[in-house]
Amino acid sequence: MGKKGLLLCVCQGTCPSFQAMNIFEVANALRREKLVDYVAVHPQLCARDGDNFLTALLASNETEHLYVAGCDPMMQAKMFRDAFEAAKFDGSKASGVDIRNMTTEQAIAAVKALITGQAAN
Repeated sequence: MGKKGLLLCVCQGTCPSFQAMNIFEVANALRREKLVDYVAVHPQLCARDGDNFLTALLASNETEHLYVAGCDPMMQAKMFRDAFEAAKFDGSKASGVDIRNMTTEQAIAAVKALITGQAAN
């Protein structure tokens, strides 16, 4: 069985939409709950080095499902398409959630809801 991974993208850490959130606490809370096999924080997945990171991460074909918390999921699907193709990763095995303008607790709840398939409160 493949691994489930979670990537948190923080728009370089300077975007005002992430100021009410402690992204490291979000990562730690989800890591401790063991809902996924790995958690990583990337400063800007939509940049060229983000494509390189995604391609390298997914090229091993060990990831069964990838969850990405950051900007709008529709934008994510478009931005990551080339990296997924380069890694031969099926884009339908990726799910995204928008965590911009959330507090730490709201972001944790939104990501948990994404992973467990339940609607966030």
